[in-house]
Amino acid sequence: MNQTESIKKKKISLTTHDIAIISLSTAIITVCAWISIPTAVPFTLQTFAIFTIAGLFGMKRSTLSVIVYLLLAAIGLPVLAGFKGGFDKIIGPTGGYLLGFVFIALIVGFASDKFGRKVIPLVLSMLLGLVVCYVFGTAWFMLVYTRTSGAVGLGTVLGWCVLPFIIPDLVKLACAVVLSNRVGRYVKL
Repeated sequence: MNQTESIKKKKISLTTHDIAIISLSTAIITVCAWISIPTAVPFTLQTFAIFTIAGLFGMKRSTLSVIVYLLLAAIGLPVLAGFKGGFDKIIGPTGGYLLGFVFIALIVGFASDKFGRKVIPLVLSMLLGLVVCYVFGTAWFMLVYTRTSGAVGLGTVLGWCVLPFIIPDLVKLACAVVLSNRVGRYVKL
């Protein structure tokens, strides 16, 4: 097998069905970003959407959905929380958490592809994806914040960006597991 044949075999192909799922999933992530639950630190339903989509549609479709969502945000469409968008949001201090959504989709989608919609693998993969998102986002925040505003400690960043979101994210995770499992019975993959 020559190199050209090898590349052709590795090519990712998308069916019309895949494109429709990716488009719909991107729209769902957008709408969930616009839904803000007011608390001391307001939070959105983006992670809920990504958990659910990855649990339902697997790694390829969910990851592409998140990438399309981030590209739409980067070119300035108001798809982010608060109807915001722009490349500055992606590369800004909290942009690492947005980019961390790709890791959630990869990890949860992989588990969904490998184990189906079994509860334990879904829960574990969503927890792992969330932790990876938190770690990546926190490291990104510290790097960008330090460059733009001065040094900041890990405890401070965790207090600002992670601790207020743990309980809401665990609730969203639990709801996503239930929804993925129940709706998945009716979804044609």
